Amino acid sequence: MIGSGRSMSECRRLVGRKAVITGAGRGLGLAAAMRLASEGADVTITDVDTSALDEARRVGAQRGFTLSTLVLDSLGDADHASLASHIEKLGGLDILVANAGGSLHTPYRFLDETDEDWRRVTDLNLMGAVRACRCALPWMQRARYGRIVNLGSKAGAYGSLIAGANYAASKGAIAALTRQLALEFGASGITVNCIQPGIVMTERVKGLWAQRRTEEERRRVLEDVPLRRHGVVEDVAAAVAFLASDDAAFITGACLDVNGGQAMS
Repeated sequence: MIGSGRSMSECRRLVGRKAVITGAGRGLGLAAAMRLASEGADVTITDVDTSALDEARRVGAQRGFTLSTLVLDSLGDADHASLASHIEKLGGLDILVANAGGSLHTPYRFLDETDEDWRRVTDLNLMGAVRACRCALPWMQRARYGRIVNLGSKAGAYGSLIAGANYAASKGAIAALTRQLALEFGASGITVNCIQPGIVMTERVKGLWAQRRTEEERRRVLEDVPLRRHGVVEDVAAAVAFLASDDAAFITGACLDVNGGQAMS
């Protein structure tokens, strides 16, 4: 359950920090929102799904957190004016978690993917992060402080067993974007890092996993994970909170693998 927190931290590293997490109506993004809020951050979550945002607010309130919400479609440029306006109303931003992304259930096989499949997935995963960073970085530059955490994927570094080449390529580009932004904005006191989760059993991933791999294949993959389990959303949320905090003040341009040792670099 989101926010039940197998290891929810009691520390308060983010008191007074203003954070935006994109694509956070459910799943990884919502878990990250709960974790950052638990550590004291004032959190705004965005999503294109208004019902998911309503439910996220309700769940947050049950846990004692007030989540601000913003309807935002990360697939396309138009809505990002509302994000820029929201950040202006906040008076700036300390933390951006560029989480919005996915494979959009496009085909797994490369030769089955169309140009439109590539365009949509790249627009969501890569350009969604680019646009969010454009909204946040001017404010962080003025404050000479900022934490950007981009959500990449194991797929971008090592390939994917359930998502196709378009997804893997766009997530690989997130890693490259992270390094370039870290290089360019470090002198302004801004760190930019990337998290590369392995298989995390959200509802969406469970569905793809069951559709695209046999039971025997799934069993073999699990046996290849040194920790002998797949990830849960709280594993990723903990990594987000670390990179968003001043405990990671001297870490930038890093791509952190969160995959139970399934792939090691």
